[in-house]
Amino acid sequence: MLTFLFWLLGILAIFSYFIYPVCLILIQNFSSKNRQQAPLGAQESSNITLSLIITAHNEESRIREKIENSLLIEYHSLELIVASDGSTDKTDAIVEEYQARGVKLVRPLERLGKENAQKCAIEAANGNTLVFSDVATMIPVDGLLNLSRYFKDPTVGAVSSEDRFLSDAGEVAGEGAYVKYEMWLRAQESKLAGLVGLSGSFFAAREEVCRTWDIESPSDFNTALNCSKLAYRSLSAPDVLGYYKDLKDPANEYARKVRTVIRGMTALHRHPELLNPLQFGLFSFQVFGHKLMRWLVPWFLIALFLVTATLAPQHYFFSLAFLVQGLFYGLALSAHFSTGLRAKGLVKIIYFFMQANVAVFDASCQFLSGTRVTVWQPSVR
Repeated sequence: MLTFLFWLLGILAIFSYFIYPVCLILIQNFSSKNRQQAPLGAQESSNITLSLIITAHNEESRIREKIENSLLIEYHSLELIVASDGSTDKTDAIVEEYQARGVKLVRPLERLGKENAQKCAIEAANGNTLVFSDVATMIPVDGLLNLSRYFKDPTVGAVSSEDRFLSDAGEVAGEGAYVKYEMWLRAQESKLAGLVGLSGSFFAAREEVCRTWDIESPSDFNTALNCSKLAYRSLSAPDVLGYYKDLKDPANEYARKVRTVIRGMTALHRHPELLNPLQFGLFSFQVFGHKLMRWLVPWFLIALFLVTATLAPQHYFFSLAFLVQGLFYGLALSAHFSTGLRAKGLVKIIYFFMQANVAVFDASCQFLSGTRVTVWQPSVR
């Protein structure tokens, strides 16, 4: 029985990272649908009007730079809206300075969180396609031109940007192995039922997709859910980029990961129907494989370690498996206290994997204890 449990837990632990991507490839090979991306380099569509919604809370130090960046964006019909989520500093006053240049300020009656502020902006928007962006994200001048082309495909309900990190010197940082893996995985999901989560800092959706807006679930999840309900798909656009600086404090990055997972778990808890393949088809499998099974990885790993420890005295294979797991965790722990070791290739991947799963475990415990995150405080970058 323990031997069976060992192999079962091993398979479950690697499912989200290895087996699920293979399943996506196999489904593509046997699928009769040929999903096409938008033709790159094509002209913008004149019937697509955009409303750029920027959500802000106490962003007096960055809101001016964000507005100036947004005003430089090239697009034939672009409405700019800043949704101030109960800002108590000079954010609103700075936004009002730009009213003569067409920037609209929307402020909810009370601070109920990012999604509530976005909902108020959605109700005030005139565009038939809504673009959502954080203050920290800079959009290239041609970013919305590239983005609009994807909506020429009538099956596309939402488009997600790809994130690019900037160094303090303003240079684009190189992509790590994990980021490359995530972008590849998004590309595979885009070819099937669509993304199960968009880039929350910069994405766009058709106006009808945004009519139903759950203010207690993250907006990137709202959008993916609504796309699936309306038989649309959401996709990742490799030529639509959002640039932002990485978090200065590693502790803030960890807190951001925990917060993101808690919000994701809250969303799935509020919409369990997403796991029903009879209702959502392949999209349900993608939510299961990419989200639920990934959130369960730390629990599988803990159980696997305990089962392996029990089996170790019985056979050299399990003794070796126990040793390998111990070395793996020991290396991650050593890297946590050594920046030099943490910078090395393979060790960096191991450390990042463990850091992510510790954050998931932390978020899981908080979620199960009743913690929910709606109101947000922007991270310092």
